[in-house]
Amino acid sequence: MEFSQLLYVISEALDRNDLASLKFLSLEHVTVRKQEDIEEPKAFFQALQEKGMIEAGDLFFLKELLYRINRIDLLAFHLGSSREEMERELQVPGRARVSPFRYLLFQLSENITQDEMKCFKFLLWKELPKCKLSPETTMLDVFIEMEKKGILREDDLTVLKSICEKVDKSLLKKIEEYEFNTFGEGEMPVTEGRRSSTGAPRDSAIWLASSVAPDSLGNCDQSSQVEVYKMTSRPRGVCLILNNHNFAKAREAVPELRKMKNRNGTDIDAEALKKVFSNLHFTVVEYRDCTAEEIRKIVSKYRCMDHNNKDCFVCCILSHGKKGIIYGVDGQEVPIQELTTSFTGQNCQSLAGKPKVFFVQACQGDAYQKGVTVETDSGEQDYSLEADARFQLDCIPSEADFLLGMATLQDYVSYRSTSQGTWYIQSLCQHLENSCPRGEDILTILTAVNQEVSSKIDKQNAGKQMPQPSFTLRKKLIFPVN
Repeated sequence: MEFSQLLYVISEALDRNDLASLKFLSLEHVTVRKQEDIEEPKAFFQALQEKGMIEAGDLFFLKELLYRINRIDLLAFHLGSSREEMERELQVPGRARVSPFRYLLFQLSENITQDEMKCFKFLLWKELPKCKLSPETTMLDVFIEMEKKGILREDDLTVLKSICEKVDKSLLKKIEEYEFNTFGEGEMPVTEGRRSSTGAPRDSAIWLASSVAPDSLGNCDQSSQVEVYKMTSRPRGVCLILNNHNFAKAREAVPELRKMKNRNGTDIDAEALKKVFSNLHFTVVEYRDCTAEEIRKIVSKYRCMDHNNKDCFVCCILSHGKKGIIYGVDGQEVPIQELTTSFTGQNCQSLAGKPKVFFVQACQGDAYQKGVTVETDSGEQDYSLEADARFQLDCIPSEADFLLGMATLQDYVSYRSTSQGTWYIQSLCQHLENSCPRGEDILTILTAVNQEVSSKIDKQNAGKQMPQPSFTLRKKLIFPVN
């Protein structure tokens, strides 16, 4: 594909939020003044070309930008790279072109909720009145205005730290980690701006952030004390179930998958999930036998949905799969990471700061490992031995508030019964049903699921199964039944 055509195709896949993120991450290379007239990705790419940041023989900065905003789908499909490759590249000293300071601010913006942003605006009302008055102002806009006012600089994070300590101490911890990695154990460099004690905008903002009466902060002062995610809305949120059973299209369309079997027993899992999440006050929506393109459209639909009045989002995926992907019933692949990152704070702002939970039961078909009939304790022979996908931890986004529950460790097998469903989903539903009324949090429940599933034995093959949860939750996640 020609260079100009490549940029055009990528630009067409970027939305407004993506563009805002790219512009912010590029501020060291394209000034705010220059960016003011840029309203579409094609114009942004043109500006980067004029600065010599991207050209036909050097696309590294473009790769880095897509990696930073979690558009790994574009990075992989159009630029032939991957998350792992970019992580290796960016470990090389001097290779990164997005400054650590800029990336820190971007990460903070991804983790700041709508309520926390209101607190930021309130604490900065004197210095940034425009931000206070405009509900359309994003956290990236706030950071840019702070830089313009001179109260936020790479070598002076005093104001930012003071506000984060009041809003959410987990944000302060992220800043302190950045300072340690950048400056080591010593103090940050002292600049003239930091020495100034009177008259500077920085000092008035510090005074404001430190002297506001606690009662006037409302939720701002309370957020750092909360240890449990809010879970009071009715309904709690959407529980989306993608249930793929019939893979006849895959067998017909993809020669390599001609031996892929239907996922008999998956409807038992789907019914169990619908029952338990309905009882937990979620709006349950099931989609059956979806192609890869249909899966993407469904996920996009719920990404664009307004979740402001909801406290959580749950997605359950039941399908065949392999390393890092699930199959549509047409045999086409969908990266799990593409699905999860659709719900980051940048891509779905109404879910920012709220828990996003994904449960994935995805197995390979006979095209990769032949199913084996094993004997159960009852003597029935209805369990299918399936090699599960070799999932990587990069399936889960790097930002906070995600939980990904996988049916098995990478490279190992999982079990599905045509009459009883899968070991993992059935155990998960049973423990949710029993433990949620007792107020147990989700990680405690998943530990019990691990214990139960790992204790089961495939007698014929001496095989076992160990589920794998990975998460970036900041608080306890409890699903109350009342």
